[in-house]
Amino acid sequence: MHEDLLLLDHIRLNFSQAGLHLMNITIGFIMFGVALGIKTENFKKVFLHPKGVIVGLGSQYLLLPALTFLAVWMLDDFITPSVAFGMLLVASCPGGNVSNFISSVAKANVELSVSMTAIGTILAVIFTPLNFSFWGGLYSTTSPLLRPIEIDPLEMFRTVFIILGVPVIAGMIFAQKLPKITQKIIQPIRSISLLVFGLFIVLAFRNNFNYFVEYIYWILFIVLLHHLLALISGYSFAAVFGLNRINRRTVAIETSIQNSGLALVLLFNPRIFPPEINMGGMAFIAAWWGIWHIVAGLSVAGFWAKYRPLKTLTDA
Repeated sequence: MHEDLLLLDHIRLNFSQAGLHLMNITIGFIMFGVALGIKTENFKKVFLHPKGVIVGLGSQYLLLPALTFLAVWMLDDFITPSVAFGMLLVASCPGGNVSNFISSVAKANVELSVSMTAIGTILAVIFTPLNFSFWGGLYSTTSPLLRPIEIDPLEMFRTVFIILGVPVIAGMIFAQKLPKITQKIIQPIRSISLLVFGLFIVLAFRNNFNYFVEYIYWILFIVLLHHLLALISGYSFAAVFGLNRINRRTVAIETSIQNSGLALVLLFNPRIFPPEINMGGMAFIAAWWGIWHIVAGLSVAGFWAKYRPLKTLTDA
């Protein structure tokens, strides 16, 4: 491994405390907006036809973290420890809400996408800490570059619950109690929250531009491969379990669109990742994934919609 690349782990990105608070609030606001669109009908349909959601969540929370672990293990001589942990952290996060929009662009099964996002976000309170604690702990004991680390799953659980669980519960209650107001504010809230988050990412890159220029060629390559792994594995996993092509595309999109904003929130929590842990590569992976999965997701969705259109949910 090139010596310059090893320096990536020791980088301390420029994030002010005020900026981190803004990121926490923004993600909570985004999750509140997502919850406004969650209806009890989504869960009823899941219980009546659970196969698509079960397969999709299996791809999201079981297959992707396991494949990511295999990938970082195989690439151990070519990536730094914090880059490996960044990949494992992103793979442990739930799907991002932008997946619903990308599914609509791809003319995939938006209803399945919404159901997966809703249930996956709720399950993230358990599975995100569990997956990262298990796979991250396993990697730290198998990599010759690392001493074993201790990850506090309870602290991660608490953080995920505050960032995801509380806003989702509040949004669902708000939508149920005030449906007319919800219909008026749901789209503006989603637009504003995504705009604010986009501005946050832009400002974060501006404040760390020199680091970005120096290492982006390598991080871009790693994230591209990781995203491609998520996309292909999601589609293949759905195919193995006999889902039709529209639902395969939906599962592929859900598996490859990760809530990397949550990953950033977690890794900047000093009670989860103490300051002495070198996490420069983790931050780069999470930040660039947040941009790349939208660019790549929309590109794939546009290609499917234009050149490989499917007319019905039963079109095989």
